[in-house]
Amino acid sequence: MRGVDVDDEVQLICHVNPDGDALGSMLGFALGLRRLGFTRLRATFPGEFDVPEPYRELPGSEFLVPEPGAYTDPALILIFDVAAESRLGGLADRLDGDACVVVLDHHASFTGFGTVSLVDPTAAATSVVADELLSRLGVQLDAAIAECLYVALTTDTGSFKFVRSPSVHALAARLIATGISPAEIARRTFDTRPFGAMKLAGEVLGRALLDPAAAGGRGMVWTYATGADLERHGQRPYVLDSLIDPVRGVAEADVAVVIKELTAGEWAVSLRSKGGVNVSAVAAHLGGGGHRLAAGFTAYGTPDEVVAQIRPLLDANLA
Repeated sequence: MRGVDVDDEVQLICHVNPDGDALGSMLGFALGLRRLGFTRLRATFPGEFDVPEPYRELPGSEFLVPEPGAYTDPALILIFDVAAESRLGGLADRLDGDACVVVLDHHASFTGFGTVSLVDPTAAATSVVADELLSRLGVQLDAAIAECLYVALTTDTGSFKFVRSPSVHALAARLIATGISPAEIARRTFDTRPFGAMKLAGEVLGRALLDPAAAGGRGMVWTYATGADLERHGQRPYVLDSLIDPVRGVAEADVAVVIKELTAGEWAVSLRSKGGVNVSAVAAHLGGGGHRLAAGFTAYGTPDEVVAQIRPLLDANLA
């Protein structure tokens, strides 16, 4: 952060269609910068300015601005949870200026960009990297920062189901020690959905298909959701993010796939594995990225055509 004055413009950016780790890490860090005396802080993400309902009450939301409201020539850019410049959408042009660009991430598929890359593929979430940098900068945790980082940590670890590291639980303990309520955060983040979202989930899960021969006989289960599904049930796209969890729970399949329509013929694809397949390698082959057990990419065509692209790559990337 040397060479940047507290009165300079600082732009924080996370990835398109932000999740809990992206928003929580970004807003928690913005709150930390404010405690250091920075006064001109803006946070944003590319695309439609639609913050998912579970994250609308996060502390630091006052820093959020739509993409057009981002600083055009900031002195410092901080990028959170972004493995590739393509995930920055229209904001990628900010990297062409004179700003110092610091990237905080934890994806093994990180493509390498920015002035400073603080990327730890062994970290359970980007919030772990953010917490480490805040500590190095001398920022003491308070309840507001801790709530943001805790939401980020719990969402990216599946409520700690996907990690064994004692350090992750130690971080959670430090965050909880500030006075935040894990029960309230869990209720708001994981356990509250509109009635229409429940009806939509039933419909999408009802069309799931099981392919027991896929992934070298380990099995794949997949389903899809369209824009028409969302419209029919009066829901916003974020409600589809949690659908991967019940699909992943199918006993007969190692790999779970949920295909979500973005626009006509364009799909966001979520991949999960129980350990038999490196889905990060699968996603990277198809232009995406992620982790060994959780990854995603953008695809085009019909759901059947998307699955046809995925299936042979599962056999080629058995763990």
